[in-house]
Amino acid sequence: MPARDFFHETVKNALIKDSWTITHDPYKILIGKRKGYIDLAAEKLIAAERDSQKIVVEVKSFLGVSSLDEFEDALGQFLIYKVALERHEPDRKLFLAVSEVFYEDFFDDSFFVEIAQRYEVHLLIFDDKKEEILQWIN
Repeated sequence: MPARDFFHETVKNALIKDSWTITHDPYKILIGKRKGYIDLAAEKLIAAERDSQKIVVEVKSFLGVSSLDEFEDALGQFLIYKVALERHEPDRKLFLAVSEVFYEDFFDDSFFVEIAQRYEVHLLIFDDKKEEILQWIN
């Protein structure tokens, strides 16, 4: 089992508070010819279903020295997971969960907003203290 991300339980609790049902923890998927977890780099994926809408959530903490380096890694992982989901489970929508603190600090730069829009990175913004979802950005 991969190691859990620092905010894994926070995001899981926030989804439950928001009336989502957790269906997989972690979510396993075929990536190319390999079987594995989407959280290939010690990240957890939470799969949930809301009404008829299914989502998977990649949790990232961004607590390291360089938020740019971590975002580069997260974007690469997100794009790999997105292609894998499109192939095997196109009815699931992938979200990248980031804390409000990271979002406000990092995405105040229009360059990174443009990157997220260009590559259709769907964001789930959460409050790590209250364990609540603050915003969904498609």
